[in-house]
Amino acid sequence: MHGNGLLKIFFIISAIGLLFDWYVFSGLKTLSTGWASKRWQRIVLCSYLIISIGVTALLLLGFSAFKSANGMQPYHEWILSIFLTFFITKLIFVLVLFLGDIVRFFVGLFNLASGKNKEHTFPGRRKFVSEVAVFVAAIPFSSFLYAMFKGKYDYKLHRTTLYFDDLPDAFDGFTITQISDIHSGSFDSMAGVQKGIDLAKAQKSDLFVFTGDLVNNAAFEIEPYLEKFGSIKAPYGQYSILGNHDYGDYIEWTSEQEKAANLNQLKQHHKTLGYRLLLDENITIEKNGQKISLIGVQNWGRGFIQVGNLDKALQGVPKDAFKVLLSHDPTHWEDHVRYHPATIHLTLAGHTHGAQFGVEIPGFRWSPVKYRYLDWAGLANEKDRYLYVNRGFGFLAFSGRLGIWPEITVIELKKKLQA
Repeated sequence: MHGNGLLKIFFIISAIGLLFDWYVFSGLKTLSTGWASKRWQRIVLCSYLIISIGVTALLLLGFSAFKSANGMQPYHEWILSIFLTFFITKLIFVLVLFLGDIVRFFVGLFNLASGKNKEHTFPGRRKFVSEVAVFVAAIPFSSFLYAMFKGKYDYKLHRTTLYFDDLPDAFDGFTITQISDIHSGSFDSMAGVQKGIDLAKAQKSDLFVFTGDLVNNAAFEIEPYLEKFGSIKAPYGQYSILGNHDYGDYIEWTSEQEKAANLNQLKQHHKTLGYRLLLDENITIEKNGQKISLIGVQNWGRGFIQVGNLDKALQGVPKDAFKVLLSHDPTHWEDHVRYHPATIHLTLAGHTHGAQFGVEIPGFRWSPVKYRYLDWAGLANEKDRYLYVNRGFGFLAFSGRLGIWPEITVIELKKKLQA
């Protein structure tokens, strides 16, 4: 979705937020009734309005960023994140307050019908209800602040072991470290990024792969981090593919030539990083005289850019080869890979970020992204054709992560023991 569509959506959301402000203001006014200092009451009420309306204004003004090759920068993401934090907090506050007002309404109807309490048919809002609303709304408010200040760099290691009948013996125990969705244009802490890089390097895997979205929009975004990500090395090499954001489709360019030059520069950055960029092609990885095929396609996603050509990428790959595919968007696996005549044993993807928000506990996993993607995080299997969806290294738009933490993946390939 381009800038104009986003602007319309956020105008609507902002208008709803202003309606919330009116309702929240009334609740805060009830809460502050009876304070010894009227001056402090006015300060609290005015400060709330200034901050809330000011954040909304800054958000709408910031949409001009979509008109340049710079795109959305960390400043704009912070404003958006603060806006969303306020919006969700206000929503929860309003819901609690509204429930209390509904109770008041029905009490009033009862008083009206029974003829009781004629002087005060509809009771006034109780201060207690506003206090409960503040307490409940403080939960999402503090959670979002945690997501923004700590959660987005709280990297988690996910290890998965997969067993295959036809894995070459030499690759029994072979390990692959995967990261995805770096989105370098969003970073605002060099030290935070280094934590994730150190965790990836500490795995000392045989192979390193990156599955797309190096940048948000423009090639220059990765330049401050080239040396850091370039320090990730593996004995059998470092390989990468492009994601939907790498093509520069989400901002306006002065010309098609400028856009093409940006993509060429990004490809050069992959080379500088020491990543072998696979563009609908394959390479052979050999160990002790035995081989597996590593295949990489350009982006193909349902509802996104579709330039990846799997058949082209498979050219020259022996039919009986053990195959590992790098494909950014998991819908490519859902729509094509799992049904392809060539058996592709393992596909590594990313793209979804797990929405950067959700719940993952033993026995239960939920994120709003599940309503858009069938396979949005972790492992999926279709007749021993596996898909692993990385939750993403970076973040986009919302400058935070809550519940769905940034991920370093380690896949271990094992030979299935014969019965």
